[in-house]
Amino acid sequence: MSKQQTWGGRFSEGPAALVRVYTESVSYDRALYAQDIAGSKAHAAMLAGIGILTEKEALAIREGLDSIQREIENGDFVWREELEDVHMNIESRLTELIGDAGKKLHTGRSRNDQVALDFRLFVSDRLRAWQELARDTAAALLEQAEKHSATLLPGCTHMQPAQPVALSQHLLAYVWMLKRDCERMADADKRARISPLGAAALAGTTYPLNPAAVAAELGMNGIFANSMDAVSDRDFAAEALFCASLVMAHLSRLCEDIIIWANPAFGFVRVSDAYSTGSSIMPQKRNPDVAELMRGKTGRVYGALTSLLTLIKGLPMTYNRDLQEDKERFIDTDRTLSLSLEAMAGMVRELTFDAGRMQAALRKGFLNATELADYLVSKGVPFREAHHITGSAVAYAEAHDKNLEDLTLQELQQQSPLIDEQVYKALDPAVAVARRNTPGGTGPDAVKAQMVAVREWLGMK
Repeated sequence: MSKQQTWGGRFSEGPAALVRVYTESVSYDRALYAQDIAGSKAHAAMLAGIGILTEKEALAIREGLDSIQREIENGDFVWREELEDVHMNIESRLTELIGDAGKKLHTGRSRNDQVALDFRLFVSDRLRAWQELARDTAAALLEQAEKHSATLLPGCTHMQPAQPVALSQHLLAYVWMLKRDCERMADADKRARISPLGAAALAGTTYPLNPAAVAAELGMNGIFANSMDAVSDRDFAAEALFCASLVMAHLSRLCEDIIIWANPAFGFVRVSDAYSTGSSIMPQKRNPDVAELMRGKTGRVYGALTSLLTLIKGLPMTYNRDLQEDKERFIDTDRTLSLSLEAMAGMVRELTFDAGRMQAALRKGFLNATELADYLVSKGVPFREAHHITGSAVAYAEAHDKNLEDLTLQELQQQSPLIDEQVYKALDPAVAVARRNTPGGTGPDAVKAQMVAVREWLGMK
């Protein structure tokens, strides 16, 4: 009989060395140790509550688990590959420390519902940590937005000059993305924090367990409704990975802006030395490598989501060993996303914006063309006609290598006799921005209202 495996009673030999290496998960699922210990302590308390454990046994289990947690966190715990996973490693060590009471801990519990509980707690804890990191990144963007409330730059559509906007408006767009990300993560957390413990292997158990007591002690939102679903569900992990994927998408878009703006052809921003690297051959280079790597790592997170969705799409009920593959992808995503958010917050706080370069760029690309059209509308010209007149004026200015504001009044009046001296005020980028104070707009009052709302969300005074 195999003596090494907890399930070895049925077998005369243990698994081959290669199989042991191939099937172990302790090399990565040890990351769930705190959740496994918390779940086991709650389970033990519940077993004592229904009379399966004595109070003395429950106390020994609790103290033994606390001792194991200290060993792990002090680096003294010996992880054994032959015990396959974090759960069996902890249970084996518990039995070494307290004897037979440790063997009673698994009463009424299967590794199936134990794994599901630990993973749900881990995912929930990381969703909460991600929200705090996302909020800090949002705070960094808000800080820069508040510093640059008077700075203007070209706003683009199709990567072509469109209309002048406030830099603060541009930065706050990413804050609102992060706010939605936090809301999504908080919502996903509600569904992740449902306890499956008590479902056992798949069919429930004959022991008079009290799953609600375990859920309450762990601060969960409720218990499973169906034991088969409880041990096989990985919706919560897929949801969390989707949330992570969207956060990375938003970070990647911000990285793209930073990379473009840092190019000397734009020169809108300087990435600090702490977040730049040089070239091995070109001494002048300042490469925004952190932003580029973050943009690249986005695909890594997408891959984890796609991998999990592919993993679960063809599984029969209920638990299948395939599901062991969920954790490594999530743990990798957690590391990628957490570091990315932390790096982005640091990089944003150290960005140096060049307001002069942005101001100069406002004179390229006829960003005030819409202002001329709106000016003509104010004179009673139908918008479609005003649009046509403005297009003609742009073509004329382009042919004469001028900007709209450089055209003489006589030249402008050739396009429409309704144009007068007031047109030059309308063509001023600062005036164009200041006039756009509709809710959510780029005008100073609208941007200030956004900042107030963001500060309220972040709990800042």
